[in-house]
Amino acid sequence: MRKSKTPATAPTDPSPVDWTGTTTQRIEYQPSATIFAQGDPATSVMYVEQGAVRLSVLSHAGKEAVVAVLDAAHFFGEGCLAGQSQRMATATAVTACTIVVVDKLEMVRQLHARPAFADRFLTHMLTRNIRIEEDLIDQLFNSSEKRLARTLLLLARYGEADASHRTLPRLSQETLAEMVGTTRSRVNFFMNKFRKLGFIEYNGGLKVHNSLLSVVLRD
Repeated sequence: MRKSKTPATAPTDPSPVDWTGTTTQRIEYQPSATIFAQGDPATSVMYVEQGAVRLSVLSHAGKEAVVAVLDAAHFFGEGCLAGQSQRMATATAVTACTIVVVDKLEMVRQLHARPAFADRFLTHMLTRNIRIEEDLIDQLFNSSEKRLARTLLLLARYGEADASHRTLPRLSQETLAEMVGTTRSRVNFFMNKFRKLGFIEYNGGLKVHNSLLSVVLRD
């Protein structure tokens, strides 16, 4: 892990955040490195500049659940702004990552001083809330096959211009099973089925085609 206290420059994702005038840290993590652990002090907001981050929660009984996989241009750790004193989840680098870290007080100052920045962050929060509601409905009413298909489409950013050509970060079938709420064997069965139907392909990584949406829409 390497830390830098120089101001962060613009990230390379299609819609970068303008960090001009903001005091930040840019921290680079290797794959599988822990960015923060559940129970750590919540003192900053983070932003994925490059790479992918997995958020997981561990129950008192020792059972782990993956709640999200975030790629570039996503904020996380924003609970500190709502009074959370401890991290509610563990954040782990899925791939090599560059993370922009903004201290809680600095983040509050920027939200008050820069309307455009505040609008960007509010849009993120509203989108995240909608996603949580959709995830709950999906978990309650859809089969594991549909849940897996929806998860893959979301990871591939379905609906964006380059979604059909985007290679997903490397995720194990165990991780996908935790995200979907099923077993690894079921994930393996459905992934093979999707591949045979041409909905996904393996070519140095996992590519998801928009045709996978037919599984989600199927009655």
